[in-house]
Amino acid sequence: MDEGYANLPTSHLLGSVPAVTQDDRKSGAPVPQDAAATSRLQEFPPAPGGNGGGYRPPGAPADGDVENQANWKGYFNIASYAPYFNVDTDVVVDRLISSVYPMDGFYRKIDANPDMYGPLWITTTLIFMLAAFGNFATYLMQKKTDPKIGNFDVGYFNWAASVMYGYAIIVPAVFFFLFQYFGSRPSLVRFWCMWGYSLFVFIPTSVLLLIPVEFLRWVIIALAGGASSWFIALNLKECTEGADLMVLIASAAVLQFALALFIKVFFFA
Repeated sequence: MDEGYANLPTSHLLGSVPAVTQDDRKSGAPVPQDAAATSRLQEFPPAPGGNGGGYRPPGAPADGDVENQANWKGYFNIASYAPYFNVDTDVVVDRLISSVYPMDGFYRKIDANPDMYGPLWITTTLIFMLAAFGNFATYLMQKKTDPKIGNFDVGYFNWAASVMYGYAIIVPAVFFFLFQYFGSRPSLVRFWCMWGYSLFVFIPTSVLLLIPVEFLRWVIIALAGGASSWFIALNLKECTEGADLMVLIASAAVLQFALALFIKVFFFA
């Protein structure tokens, strides 16, 4: 070795890496490491399997993206419900037409994009129409015997809101759990969407029930209840995936017809 290099200090040749003496090797003392390198190793841990990979935050799941993990706080975030209101007028009108024409394959139409916009406004509109037209129908029927009658019964609105909102929310949820219990795999959002649109037929029916002829009223409500029940039965059969759940389907249809009878008896008696 050259004399000039031999006279240089050992620390100059090794830079910042500490020298390891022969005594240290014999005694088995731990070799000191660079603190900065250690901290970087903790911040950028190696990817699973030793394939390199990219940056993974400490504490993150090894086999998933942090942003894709389920978070219960999403249920209280309004933005998480935005996709269910992402429909335009043409889509809603097409679904309204399909709800009064049961053979049009309604469940296939909402399969990719079930919405809550239509069911919300259908149910709300039906509540106000039942309260208003129910009072007006009572006035037309009782006017023949008592010309001075003309009071608006606010109780109609309370009953309409309780029954319609309760029916549109609770009944689909109950049948959703029953279908799951008996082996089917339905979607709760699609059930809410389907039952909400099934109420649309009662909106024009409430206008026709203003006819002050009792026999015609019974015919009108029977036709409306039958159409709504048939709509529910056909679409439930389509989503059962071949399972034999006719008892549940028949029960849902009967319950839908019972709702029609309740509308007639309570609001248009």
